[in-house]
Amino acid sequence: MFDVLISHIREKVDIDENQIELLKSFFTHKRLHKKEYLLQEGEVCKNLTFVSKGILKSYILDEKGNQRINLFAFDGWWISDFNSFLNHEKAFLNIDAIEDSELLMISRENYEELTLRIPIMDRYFRILYQNSLVTKDYRLIISNNFTAEEKYLQLVESHPKITQKLSHALIASFLGLSPETVSRIRKKISLQ
Repeated sequence: MFDVLISHIREKVDIDENQIELLKSFFTHKRLHKKEYLLQEGEVCKNLTFVSKGILKSYILDEKGNQRINLFAFDGWWISDFNSFLNHEKAFLNIDAIEDSELLMISRENYEELTLRIPIMDRYFRILYQNSLVTKDYRLIISNNFTAEEKYLQLVESHPKITQKLSHALIASFLGLSPETVSRIRKKISLQ
């Protein structure tokens, strides 16, 4: 269960076996079934969540009740309503499972204790936050400046398994496009 997390950590920082054993004690395991919520808007997000296996999505609901997907979290990704987690405020995001998933969760208290007891983990999380900020900036640029087809192609290029794992309706919501537009783009690409 911890193999994916440990591998992810070791891609970013050096951590020894003693630190790994200690690290494990800060996490709890959770199984989430398809369509089951991890977090609902209005709740306080009490954990940072690492996806060991499965796929989750975070999203808001618009005024018509349609999902506006913010993030997909595959194996080896973190997911949270970070503002809610840090500030103990009500969450804006909903987070649920697209498929049955295995999760490792760390509470705010355990997160603070972990970074104090294993200082290299503070560096690990800083690297994650920096990468997340860069990704969000790039996504905003793409959203505001790319055509529908360019948005789709960029997503497929950066995350090739996304089209194999997710419906075009989910992809459309993530890209801010209609499902019909994504279907047309897919059809056009397949004919080329």
